[in-house]
Amino acid sequence: MSTFLPNFIVIDDSRLDCFISEKIIKNIGLSSSVLSFSEAVEALRFIEESPEHKSQFKTIILVDIQMPVMNGFDFAEAFEKLPSEQKDCYALFMVSSSTNETDRIRMGNFPSIKHLYKKPLNQGVINEIISQVQQ
Repeated sequence: MSTFLPNFIVIDDSRLDCFISEKIIKNIGLSSSVLSFSEAVEALRFIEESPEHKSQFKTIILVDIQMPVMNGFDFAEAFEKLPSEQKDCYALFMVSSSTNETDRIRMGNFPSIKHLYKKPLNQGVINEIISQVQQ
C-alpha cells in the first residue's frame, strides 16, 4: 500500500454528494482526512486562513461546478488569486453531474484546475486523482 496519504476537501452544495464522496474516500483508506463544505465561500475562507503546510503531499480539493452563491468557476477564480506558496499546497479538481464542452473549454482559463470528473465519483476516480497528485 502507498504511503501517500493526502487530505481531501470536498466542496458541494449537495449534502448527499458530500456524504458519498467522503464515504468513498474514507473506504479507500488512502487519505489522512476529509473535510466537506456545502458552500464554496466557507471552503475558500478555510483555505485562506490555513497556515501553509510544508508537506510533500498536496491537499486534494474536489469542487462542484454548479453551486449557488459561489460556483466552482468562481471558486477557481478566487483560488487563482491566492499566493503561489499557498496554492502550491493544493491540487484542484472540478466535479459535475453534467460535463459539457463549454465547461471543459472554460477550465482552460484556470491553470490550477487539474481535471474535470463526472459525478458521482467512485473508487476508480479517487484512485486516479491520488495517482495524478503523486506524480
